[in-house]
Amino acid sequence: METLLIIVHVVVCLFLIGIVLLQHGKGADIGATFGGSSQSLFGTEGPVPLLNKVTTFSAVIFMVTSVALAYISSQNGSGSVMTDMAADKAVQEETQVVEPELVVPAEQEAVQTGEQADKQ
Repeated sequence: METLLIIVHVVVCLFLIGIVLLQHGKGADIGATFGGSSQSLFGTEGPVPLLNKVTTFSAVIFMVTSVALAYISSQNGSGSVMTDMAADKAVQEETQVVEPELVVPAEQEAVQTGEQADKQ
């Protein structure tokens, strides 16, 4: 069901983009009048009411599928990311290995630095 809804959503989205790009802009007539076109400033509507109805219908379908997909995705969630992180941290603390620090006594350190000085 969710896959079918996603397919319908994508198809309606692409159709909505196409139908909006096909529509004639409201300010286009004003620009054409200054170019010497014979169209009137606020000319006849022509096919615009049909395109407006199709655009409105596809926009409503797009919004309904968006809300439905959001509802479905919210119902599928079973937990939180933070609970998973707390469990991972507890496992890491249990398996953490403490490495002992290596302590070099001061006498051995002095002998080692003396030997290094002799070599140079």
